[in-house]
Amino acid sequence: MAQALGFGLGALGGLGVGQSSGLDLFAPGLSVPSLGGVILIGLGAGLGRRLARRWAERIRDEDDRY
Repeated sequence: MAQALGFGLGALGGLGVGQSSGLDLFAPGLSVPSLGGVILIGLGAGLGRRLARRWAERIRDEDDRY
């Protein structure tokens, strides 16, 4: 569940970064801004998933110690 949430939040973060930097996913056609937006969303989703997984593993490891 944590990985899915991290994926979604990371994708939204990538979308926000892309739109604020002019790389809009919803730009018409297959333009550079549109493809750049897709790349940033993918990177954000992957990074969010990875961070959420590390966080969940750390929480699980702390629970195993007690």
